[in-house]
Amino acid sequence: MDLDPEDVFKDEEDDPDNEFFQQSESSKEYVVYLVDASPKMFNTTCPGKDQKDEIHFHVSISCIAESLKTQIICRSYDEVAICFFNTREKKNLQDLNGVFVFNVAEREQLDRPTARLIKEFDCIEESFMREIGSQYGIVPGSRENSLYNALWVAQALLRKGSIKTADKRILLFTNEDDPFGSLQGAAKADMTRTTLQRAKDIQDLGISIELLPLIRLDEEFNVSVLYSDLIGLDSEDLAQFIPSAGQKLEDMKDQLRKRMFTKRIIRRITFHIVKGLSIQLNTYALIRPTVPGAITWLDSVTNRPLKIERSLICEDTGSLIQEPPKRFQPYRNENVKFSMDEISEIKRISTGHLRLLGFKPLCCLKDYHNLRPSTFVYPSDQEVVGSSCIFIALHRSMLRLKRFAVAFYGGSSRPQLVALVARDEITTAGGQMEPPGMHMIYLPYSDDIRDAEEIFPDTEDDAPRADKDQIQKAAALIKRIEMKDFSVFQFANPALQRHYAVLQALALEEDDIPETIDETVPDEEGLAS
Repeated sequence: MDLDPEDVFKDEEDDPDNEFFQQSESSKEYVVYLVDASPKMFNTTCPGKDQKDEIHFHVSISCIAESLKTQIICRSYDEVAICFFNTREKKNLQDLNGVFVFNVAEREQLDRPTARLIKEFDCIEESFMREIGSQYGIVPGSRENSLYNALWVAQALLRKGSIKTADKRILLFTNEDDPFGSLQGAAKADMTRTTLQRAKDIQDLGISIELLPLIRLDEEFNVSVLYSDLIGLDSEDLAQFIPSAGQKLEDMKDQLRKRMFTKRIIRRITFHIVKGLSIQLNTYALIRPTVPGAITWLDSVTNRPLKIERSLICEDTGSLIQEPPKRFQPYRNENVKFSMDEISEIKRISTGHLRLLGFKPLCCLKDYHNLRPSTFVYPSDQEVVGSSCIFIALHRSMLRLKRFAVAFYGGSSRPQLVALVARDEITTAGGQMEPPGMHMIYLPYSDDIRDAEEIFPDTEDDAPRADKDQIQKAAALIKRIEMKDFSVFQFANPALQRHYAVLQALALEEDDIPETIDETVPDEEGLAS
């Protein structure tokens, strides 16, 4: 069977002719970086690079800058906004005190990151005290609540777009675990209540709030004072939320990068279990090869992306054809016309749902049945309430009985049988390594499996086979060169790293290209010693 190396890793949803691709808009992400700018952020330090002390405000700015540099290359269609609270100056559409939305000219407050935004944000520390300023926004005797105002501004920035086609998130940077610690009595209780209610209203709109706390080595960030209720942590997540201070500060940029590059839903499918019982599943691509971004054509004058439009011109009259094109098929001296919708309906074999057919023992599923990367499926209660409960019951039964489910996946362009293999959660001391769920393995047709003898169709002799001694030596060789605990995430693609470094230097007009380390080169010093 001939396989296109690029098509092997392509999901069915990547096919432009697929009707489901045309119906579903690609998921975007809207993010608001909410940075605490109180004097404590400038007075508190932590060990940074080369064990040099860095103030918490600098750590936050450098983390966001690195994230923007990565995002502008890898996911340039996502939109971001940067907002400071506990500031002396104010700049927001709501005209609320203590909140400053940072932006540059010719850009909306929530928009795609630009090279100018990154360049000016990189230098913001030099002019922050002069142009924006820092002050405590919550003080005794005042009704001002800068945290409440910041959440209000962030919510207003994220009104853009629909939660069905975009993920909306607020990332909060602070080193103050009790922002209302200076207040007492009814004033403190009232501000706490109104702030938590504002956070709940935001989450009810489908906007997630995530906390990135900054702490010193000799201090503990007590998330249970306020932020556990504000971001919606339960008792189980509370114990694992704050690791050791040193580990958290050293891993801050990696933490932000992981949160920014969360797994995205490929598509939502309906899983028909029995007649009258269906649940909703989200599908994810856990591992895919990273490739350079697609080429975007720009206008030579304005440098804005070009929008490609196609028009049909009548060959006889030269006028534009306004009606949608139709195709025809000759039949008995007549041309039978078909519209594009009718052709799509003819080609459609199924509705695109996943339909359960039965179960088989896991021993019946062979390694060579997996011809392309599997898809990870996880339940969703967004449209079908109760999907998670039914999925969990099915998942536990399949693990207990050691069975996998056989289902028909009715895609429009490639309908086929699939195997749903349940996988249990894998955890370590550092947290969850692999989530629980099911892998959807695309099963081959009988024609897809070829015997080895078919490689030599023109010879009368059988295909050459290795003897027992050769097999043993080959097995020993493979065992010796096998790498234990290997993961594809351990090595970065040096060609892509170089490609992105050059793009970054060009976009930000940097004189020097950032150095890239080729982790695939053998360790000559280690081999020589």
